[in-house]
Amino acid sequence: MPFCDSSEIGTRIFYRRFGHGSTKVLLIIGLAATHDSWGPQIKGLTGAVEPNDEEPEAAVIAGDGGLDGFQEGIEVCCFDNRGVGRSSVPAKKSEYSTTIMAKDALALLDHLGWRKAHVFGHSMGAMIACKLAALAPERICSLALLNVTGGGFECFPKIDRQMMSLAFRFLRARTPEQRALVDLETHYTKEYLDEHVGSCKRRDILYQEYVKAISSSGMQSNCGFEGQVNACWTHKMTSKELDKIHSAGFLVSMIHGRYDIIAQLVHARRLSKKLQPCARMVELHGGHLVSHERPNEVNQALIELINASKSNVRPEEWSYLPEKQTGCMVTEATPLSVSNTNNNVASSLRTFYSLLGKLQLSFLYFVGIFMMGYEHMRSIFKTMKPVRVATSNS
Repeated sequence: MPFCDSSEIGTRIFYRRFGHGSTKVLLIIGLAATHDSWGPQIKGLTGAVEPNDEEPEAAVIAGDGGLDGFQEGIEVCCFDNRGVGRSSVPAKKSEYSTTIMAKDALALLDHLGWRKAHVFGHSMGAMIACKLAALAPERICSLALLNVTGGGFECFPKIDRQMMSLAFRFLRARTPEQRALVDLETHYTKEYLDEHVGSCKRRDILYQEYVKAISSSGMQSNCGFEGQVNACWTHKMTSKELDKIHSAGFLVSMIHGRYDIIAQLVHARRLSKKLQPCARMVELHGGHLVSHERPNEVNQALIELINASKSNVRPEEWSYLPEKQTGCMVTEATPLSVSNTNNNVASSLRTFYSLLGKLQLSFLYFVGIFMMGYEHMRSIFKTMKPVRVATSNS
């Protein structure tokens, strides 16, 4: 099995390679997911369904992301992040951060002998990709960020009755079947799940696939999950890191599902603005796993990014940010048009929304504690049976 030693002693990263060619693509998956979640993109980019498990060869090592490679075609590498799948699972939360995980990805590039690569990340994987791009911009041909946020409070989903139910059921999930039911509702739109494929609903087909996948890879350990959540929670791109991405000059695609209930579109649009004029915002009809729900559109956007990078398209020609959020259910948290004379009002509004986000977090935290406490007390009362006292005959 192909493993790569990370920058930290004792941590190993499991990876797979698909396809052949001088164009190299590194795929970084998100929270609690394994490398095989990139299936639709692997097939769409390379046409391959079986991995190349042989070790990197000398000809491959010389490749540099398609700039002066030896042959046409695309080779992709995807891997399990630390804390999940067949990669190492460090026990301490301090061993998980998007910077540390970006160094894992960089160690993998070195292991493969790839001087440069197109780097595509989804959700937490997109946060890791941002850190990698700031850490080693000279290794990046292009950057695609799917369903990304800026980390911290932005990782928090929009709170409503549906999300409260999903969060509670996720915490209680102990079997692949329970986990699969929650994952389906968080990954896809209801419209997509209710579509009929032959005589069955897509929901039923995906449910069986999810149960099989989770059963084969095993439920993620608590320390792995908590560590990855910690990486998301502590993630932040500094102005200096964003400047490094700007100055590097590579193209960026921001691909997002309009109805994502996990990573809200407003946060991706905000990051896209910060990355102008290098970034193109692509909004698709889909949920958090838009790469599965709309694979053809996502793959086309990725191929366009690769081709534009090879053609040396200028950032100004590539950049695109929609003026309005058409078809989107979320609204911008900060005012879009505030005159220079109203800077104080704008600052006050930003402070208010920041405070609102913190209150929202506190509310969910206390509700979660209450619900867990309620379930605990209910389980205690269930074990307490009343004592039957026999009546005296005297």
